[in-house]
Amino acid sequence: MQEPVARDLSIFPPPSHINMMNPAANPRRMRRIIAEDPEWSLAIVPLLTELCIQHIINNFENNPILHSLLPEHQRKVLDKISTSLPLTVTANLISDENYWKRCCMERWTVCDVSHHGNSWKQMFFERHLENILKFYIPDTTSPNQVLDIIPLCKEYVRKLEIDQFLPPVKLDQKKDEEEVSDTESDAGIDEPSMDHFDMSMLIPSLCHLEELHLSYGVKDCGMNFEWNLFEFTYRDCFSLAKALKKCLTLKVFKLTRSKVDDDKARILIKHLLDHPSLTELDLSHNLIADRGARAVGKLINCSKLVTLNLCDNRIRASGAQAIAHALSKNSTLTSLNLRLNCIEDEGGQALCHALLVNCTVTTLHLGGNELSEPTATLFSQVLAQNTTLTHVNLSCNHIGLDGGKQLLEGMSDNKTVVEFDLRLAEVGQESEYLINQAIKTNQELARLKNLHQSSSNHGPSTPEEKKS
Repeated sequence: MQEPVARDLSIFPPPSHINMMNPAANPRRMRRIIAEDPEWSLAIVPLLTELCIQHIINNFENNPILHSLLPEHQRKVLDKISTSLPLTVTANLISDENYWKRCCMERWTVCDVSHHGNSWKQMFFERHLENILKFYIPDTTSPNQVLDIIPLCKEYVRKLEIDQFLPPVKLDQKKDEEEVSDTESDAGIDEPSMDHFDMSMLIPSLCHLEELHLSYGVKDCGMNFEWNLFEFTYRDCFSLAKALKKCLTLKVFKLTRSKVDDDKARILIKHLLDHPSLTELDLSHNLIADRGARAVGKLINCSKLVTLNLCDNRIRASGAQAIAHALSKNSTLTSLNLRLNCIEDEGGQALCHALLVNCTVTTLHLGGNELSEPTATLFSQVLAQNTTLTHVNLSCNHIGLDGGKQLLEGMSDNKTVVEFDLRLAEVGQESEYLINQAIKTNQELARLKNLHQSSSNHGPSTPEEKKS
């Protein structure tokens, strides 16, 4: 016979204690069901699609699923996957610009995509490769760091700007107690030459490379400064020259502040002769003298150069004469910069004779070249006869008052020069003022000419243009 079950009056109070008018006070009605799973909630279960997308995001590195998804699902995956995924996974799989924008913004503080073809992916791989090369230490850094990235970035890199190359790390050696003189130390006589990263390993593999800006030196070297840190060695030069010859897509090459002398310039130029696409060459702020300038003269007529910058070198009269001789036969070069050399009047007059027959150069910079009145006298003929020059700079020379009057006479017959810099050229205030007035007249003529060409091509669009 069953035992009677005792009732817990604290749980089931007698009916007389229950307020029948207030159902909420009834303990039977107030009981709540507590789930066994403490994480259980009343939230709605996510859609199966969302669960699948989240699973793809979480496992993208090991199982990158993207192109088989619907476009809206691809968008969700690309917006949430990590920017730290290995490039071996993302480089040739993801082309979405928003993803690469996230990668750039999270890695670098300043991001100007306009310098990289307005492509975030191009910007990421160009700057990523630049960082690897800037901090590559020969004989210490593994070459695989560069070789492994080439297949991943070669389709996207079109421009490289490398403003430092680190030399090998020198081993500690016992030094003599005798102090070496400052002259010997600065000249690096007691130091072995230090080669840098071999560019022939990289450049020929970049099948779309169009611009290459290099500077052999070390930034922020501080108290560890040595001239050898800025040494562009012969092996560096040979490897770079061979690489340039094989880079058939290269259009712009700049090698500045690298102590490039005549011999190294001749090596580089020898490999650039008859280059199929090079249009701009910048060898400014180096040590190029007359022998190197003669090689440049040969290059002018054996290439498709449009812009040539030899600013701040050691070119003198004979070097300028060689460039002038090439210029007199050239029909492609439009911009020549010889600022901060020392061509003097002999070289300046040779260039003037060339400009009397040349019909392509539009920009000429001869500032700081020890030019004086004889050059100004002949240049006045250039101003009177040449119809292609538009921008001229003769600043920081010794043109003199009589030379200024000669230039003013030439400008009276000139209708094309729209910029003429004569600062610190000692031409006199009156001549400089009148030349500037002639320049303003030419600028207005150029504006009206461009306006007329624009209206003839597209038709007048505003009342002002119609009146003009």
